[in-house]
Amino acid sequence: MTPQMPRHVAIVSYFSIGAYDTETVDEDKILSDVLTELGISHEVVIWSDPDVEWENFSTLLIKSVWDYFDYYPEFLDWIEKMKTLNIPVWNSLDTILWNSSKEYLLEIEEKGFPVISGLILEAESKPDLNLIREKIKSDTIVVKPLVSGGAKNTLKIQLSEWDNYSQKLEDLLQEEDFLVQPYVSEVAEVGEYSLLFFNGKFSHAVLKTPAKSDFRVQHYFGGTIQVIDPKPEMLESCQKLMNTFAPNTLYGRVDGVEIEGVFHLMELELIEPYLFLALTEDAIPNYKEALKERLLGFGALPE
Repeated sequence: MTPQMPRHVAIVSYFSIGAYDTETVDEDKILSDVLTELGISHEVVIWSDPDVEWENFSTLLIKSVWDYFDYYPEFLDWIEKMKTLNIPVWNSLDTILWNSSKEYLLEIEEKGFPVISGLILEAESKPDLNLIREKIKSDTIVVKPLVSGGAKNTLKIQLSEWDNYSQKLEDLLQEEDFLVQPYVSEVAEVGEYSLLFFNGKFSHAVLKTPAKSDFRVQHYFGGTIQVIDPKPEMLESCQKLMNTFAPNTLYGRVDGVEIEGVFHLMELELIEPYLFLALTEDAIPNYKEALKERLLGFGALPE
């Protein structure tokens, strides 16, 4: 049977105010160019735009919903609305829901994988220094919203200076849940690795290094990015994570650090990861092949 051409595909993005895409290559444009080359009708739409007629699309490609955590209740409502339409979505809506809260890190850790997980502080609670010391075996911690991205409201705190931060953290907890994690010195000293997968197959990898005297690897905080070839052990660890927790995904990015030779997961990005498509000559062809398999039915998909 000849695969049926998608009628009209939505590249789902966000309304940019420059907060999360400064000095980035426009990957929505790259995706649009790829779909044009494949002869697939499409348009870029904003997930939060109330005027979008979603029923007109045969497939939704979630690409750059980079503000979902700023409008999380509205985003959850949008997901529920999309579920009622029964339109194919990549990555799937259930995958996106699971991945939208960093609580998933604790689930992955419980299944025996090396993870920089942490301790959840519930909204409207008062942070307990003794509990943090007991659960987080580090003199320095990183605190971030449980639903977040782009290092928003992320604090690095030396526990010896707790009194200088406790009130600020308590104020932040009035708004939402937070995650406390140990500060990982390897991020500052070496950097954070990102391995990209399309249709479950490894595509390319980068090393993100923070600016001097910083711990945030995002480029808009001065971080640098270089293409790398991951060691076989690292690739094997990341492939196992993808196979276990992200089966049948169009895209996935595994972010982590190497500690004493062992890869430790920091984020499993399955919603809207930046894919570093412009950094290596393999990235766009690999992405195009994955899209061809998904949208046109050519090639075998992984189980």
